[in-house]
Amino acid sequence: MPSASERLHLILDGEKADRPPCICPGGMMNMVTVGLQDEISVFFPDAHYDAEKMAALAKAVYDNGFFENYGVPFCMTVEAEAMGAAVTMGRKEVEPHVTDYAFDDVHDYKQVKPMDLNAGRAKVVIDAIKILRSYGDDVPIVGNLVGPVSVASSVMEATRYYKQLRKEKELSHEYMDFITEELIRFGVAQVEAGADIIAIADPSGTGEIMGPQPFNEYAVPYIERLQRACQDAGARTIVHICGQMHSVYDQIAKISSNALSFDAIVPLKEARENLPGRVIMGNVSTFAIELKDPNKVKTLTKACIRNGSDIVSPACGLGMGSPSENVRAVLEAVKETA
Repeated sequence: MPSASERLHLILDGEKADRPPCICPGGMMNMVTVGLQDEISVFFPDAHYDAEKMAALAKAVYDNGFFENYGVPFCMTVEAEAMGAAVTMGRKEVEPHVTDYAFDDVHDYKQVKPMDLNAGRAKVVIDAIKILRSYGDDVPIVGNLVGPVSVASSVMEATRYYKQLRKEKELSHEYMDFITEELIRFGVAQVEAGADIIAIADPSGTGEIMGPQPFNEYAVPYIERLQRACQDAGARTIVHICGQMHSVYDQIAKISSNALSFDAIVPLKEARENLPGRVIMGNVSTFAIELKDPNKVKTLTKACIRNGSDIVSPACGLGMGSPSENVRAVLEAVKETA
């Protein structure tokens, strides 16, 4: 029987395994709940600032039977904060979120500061990965990046950002180049620290929000550049895109990540039909994981496998109040199908 790491690597490489892996990467797809914090007495927001506590929560996800991976960080604000956005760190039951932008007009993008990977929460993430790697076990370590459009629209005032993509194309591409290169530096640093896999989630860079043509012009090429740089650094990659896919499957196919992940609104049979030969990840409803019962969660998990999921995962980040027995039901259902 392959280890958790071997199984996931086999699937990401397009090969066969004894059963689907069951993971939750971290980042946008946060896997830490209030219940898990209570179980090991390590809490938010402290774990966002402290590498030892961050690593402890990531390890507890695996040790407590939630998912078959480690993953950090547990929010989507590390990059935006490092580039000047204001962030509130939340509470035990509330994740961090951006409260104010660094600037309002793309003409001012050069005032954005580069990420300092030797300070702040970027360093905490890198140090937490080093700690997880030091355990020397055979559990895959997933580092996380927020995608280029989502970072760009968190550092700059979002409504104006989307308008200026159309009206100020040259400057917008310069800004996206800057953002993407900063994300590449952070991603490569995570790989060098010991991450096996880099997951990139770009919830603001969708065909539904942007429209198919801007999505193809601004989301796809920069995501592809970012994930390719992480692959070149030695990692396998997962890209998660939110929203409906039916109008942008042709564009999505241009992203050459090892796996593509979709949220619960996307029928996996549809994704499988439109993306033949690709590794598909997803997409157990997080609404069900938080609010239904373990049997319902198991039923939905097994349906995901029947409908073509190569890697089983929640469709998005877990609700902080998700009961531990419901979270564990996902992995239990995967093992029952083996």
